[in-house]
This record gives sequence, structure tokens and C-alpha cells, in this order.
Amino acid sequence: MNLQLTPGRLRGRVTPPASKSQAHRALIAAMLSPGACELHNLTRSEDIDATRRCMGVLRSSSDRQAVLDCGESGSTLRFLMPVALALRGGGVFTGRGRLMERPQGPYFAIFDEKGIFYRLEKNVLTLRGLLPPGEYRLPGNVSSQFVTGLLFALPLLGEDSEIVLTSPLESRGYVDMTVDVLGRFGIRVENRGYERFIVPKGQNYRAAELTIEGDWSQGAFWYAAKVLGSEVEVLGLDLASLQGDRVMAEHCQKLAEPGDLDIDVSDCPDLVPPLAVTAAVRRGTTRLTNAARLRMKESDRLLTVRQTLSALGASVEEGADSLTIRGLPRLAGGVTVDCCGDHRIAMMAAVAAAVCERPIILTGAECVAKSYPGFWEDYRALGGIAAEIE
Repeated sequence: MNLQLTPGRLRGRVTPPASKSQAHRALIAAMLSPGACELHNLTRSEDIDATRRCMGVLRSSSDRQAVLDCGESGSTLRFLMPVALALRGGGVFTGRGRLMERPQGPYFAIFDEKGIFYRLEKNVLTLRGLLPPGEYRLPGNVSSQFVTGLLFALPLLGEDSEIVLTSPLESRGYVDMTVDVLGRFGIRVENRGYERFIVPKGQNYRAAELTIEGDWSQGAFWYAAKVLGSEVEVLGLDLASLQGDRVMAEHCQKLAEPGDLDIDVSDCPDLVPPLAVTAAVRRGTTRLTNAARLRMKESDRLLTVRQTLSALGASVEEGADSLTIRGLPRLAGGVTVDCCGDHRIAMMAAVAAAVCERPIILTGAECVAKSYPGFWEDYRALGGIAAEIE
């Protein structure tokens, strides 16, 4: 789908979809529980559908050769690899786009140590072996998703287990969310200073009821629009949430003031696109640092953020793990921008279009369905002009 976006301020109220991060975790815990669970405010998206689909396969089949189609969801893949090994001794995982290019080194090192077979060939990952209880050593600076995957799987084993982090844990908020969801479903995890996580034996998942909270990662784009001059009221987000991306509210307060600013995004990498578009139109230079993990998202997101904003007229310099953005009064627009199959690039471009001097054309705009299928409907409801073109 190609859209022509016409400049103009957005006005009105908007409620972002339910938290994708919390929904992944709640779905897995619910489907590992023996009883009926009630999950309220569960918003559909391609990523959530992938977790629902794969958990359905794990619950309905004991065949370790059954295929688990993860779509393009990194959370689904990394969360369910240990779960599949614990439940039935393996699985065959497939995916789309760049999913199978994402680093799995921490898991593969564990599999080598534990004698678990794995083969990644032609975008198909095959696992065989039972996940044993015991000690699991992981780096904390690659992705918190490896910790979360093990935290879901280890309670399914018959003996005590622990996760030992060999480097400081980044994105702690996501692990906090995992431990919180596990607790709601009857699983106790002892967090010893984010260096060790103890999972006692003798635990069972139990049915629970949970209302999924609003998604700060998606709402961050509307916060960016507010800083850029739109009159948008963002509803349904909890400032006391465990979601790490709640810091968008704090960062926006700083970005609204002139001056140079450094923002460490190691704990909130998904905020880089909305932060970058906000930084592009302000007085001052903004540096977004410790963002190397973004190179292995749906796109090389440091590259595509720089390319997209630069095409629109922004001043952006790309470093190995950073972006330096020199704010300008306005963006030029008047160009065609490729979303590069990345939902967050599409939403960033939509927010940028509001402060451009001329319309822009956005190609591949349907990619927002990965996380926020209703984005364009909400955009238009706020007065955004997004006309579909050939």
C-alpha cells in the first residue's frame, strides 16, 4: 500500500493498542496454564498472531517436527525456543523477512553446552533435545529476550534452575514485565540484583485473569507528534507501567526544551524512531547512543532512520551504535520514502509528514500491521491526510 501524506497538525484523542510486549508474555503464560484464562484488551497484530499460532501448535501436538511459524516476530521465536525444548524436546521454527538473521548466539552456546541439537538452514531452525534443569549462563547485553525465554521454560522442569548473567542486563524493564506476568500465573522467580534469577522446582502455571495495558512503544509516536506541535491527547497509558518505553514521556519533556541532549537508549531501543523524528525538528543537537541492537530489527533501523529522515531534509549522522541529529525548524518533504518493511519506520515517517513543507509518498505502508494494524485509521481520525495511491 502506497500513501500520500499531506502536511498538517494532528488534533484529537487517541488510544494506542494493547502492549505487544505484555500480550506476548500473557499469551504464553495463559497457554501454559491448565485452566481457562481470561485476557482482556488483547489487540490483534501480526506479531501477536504469531505467538498465538505457535503456542497453539505446542499445545495441540507432541510432534517435535511440527512447524512453528513465527512470522517476523523476534519475541515469538526467542521466547518459544526454550519452551519447545522443555515441553516436547524440540521444534522446527520458520519465519519471514530478516527474522532468522537475528542473533541467536546466546542460545546456541547454551545448546552446545547442554547437548541440544540445532541447525539453521535456509531460514529454518531445527531444535532437538530436552532442556535440562540447572545453571544457564547468558550475556545480558545482547537481548533480554533470551532471559525471558528461559524464564518461561525453566518452571516446566523438575529441579531448581538459575540464570546467571555474565554481563550487565540491558532492557531490564522487559525482564521485570516477564517476572510480573509469571507471578500473576503462579510462577515465582527470585531476582538477585539482575545478576542471577532463581527458579525453584515444584511450581506449576495456574490460570489467571489479566487486562493488557496500553502500549508505550506505539503510543510514543503520538507523544512525538505532541512535541512537534500537534494537539494530541494520548489515552490509556500508565505512567507507572513496567514497560521500559514509558520513559518516552520523560524524554519528550527534555526534547521540548532547546539545547543539546544525550539519550542512552540501551533500555528502550524501540524508542529510537519516535525520538529521532522529535529531535529532527527542535533547537539543539540530540545524540541517541548505545543503539547497536537496532541493526538487526525488521530493517537495519539505525540506517533506515537516518535514510528516511535525511530524505525528508533532516540533519542526521549515523554512527556504529548511535545517531546524531541536529535539529532544524522544519523538514522539506516532497519525496518518496520506502518503509523498508519496518513498521516503526512507517509510523515515524507519518509523524514527520505533519511537519514537512510538502507532501511525501510512503511506499509499503501496510507494514504497520506487524504491531499496530489500526495506525492509519487512528492517524486519519486525528486529521492526518493519508490518501492511498497507485
